[in-house]
Amino acid sequence: MKRLLLLGLGLSLGLLLSAAPSRAQGSVDASVGYSYFHLGGGADLNQNGISGSVAYNPIPFMGVVGDFGGYHASPGGVSVNTYTFLFGPRINFKNPTHVTPFAQFLVGAAHLTASGAPSATDFSYSFGGGVDLPVLPHLALRPQVDYVGIRDSGQTANCTRVSVSAVVHF
Repeated sequence: MKRLLLLGLGLSLGLLLSAAPSRAQGSVDASVGYSYFHLGGGADLNQNGISGSVAYNPIPFMGVVGDFGGYHASPGGVSVNTYTFLFGPRINFKNPTHVTPFAQFLVGAAHLTASGAPSATDFSYSFGGGVDLPVLPHLALRPQVDYVGIRDSGQTANCTRVSVSAVVHF
């Protein structure tokens, strides 16, 4: 699963970079950082992990995002992992302060595994936002909060993700 996550991240980065015709016409940013993930529903489990995203912004206020994450917990010695693969639009609220708030709506899949149980891949969606706080000219700190819904057998597991990431703006 980790290979699939890295492959997806690499392919998204490659596609986004190849789609950028020139720096003047668009920008790309990539982020990676720590995430706390509350897996809701019947699990009601707190997980820790890593998440990352790659975004191509063809115009300053709008971008297309690929967002990937892997989260882990071991309640009672049972290894539980959640992987998310989400894609969609991001709206950037550019302003003169260089602090850039954003909001996004993403759809995709969540893959859940638990030792001793069959794994499942389910439809997932997310909405939320954050802010890019500049540190250096091409580096920012990104706190972010997202609601993540995971659909399984007609039910929705209501999840929350809180992340802090380093962002590189190309």
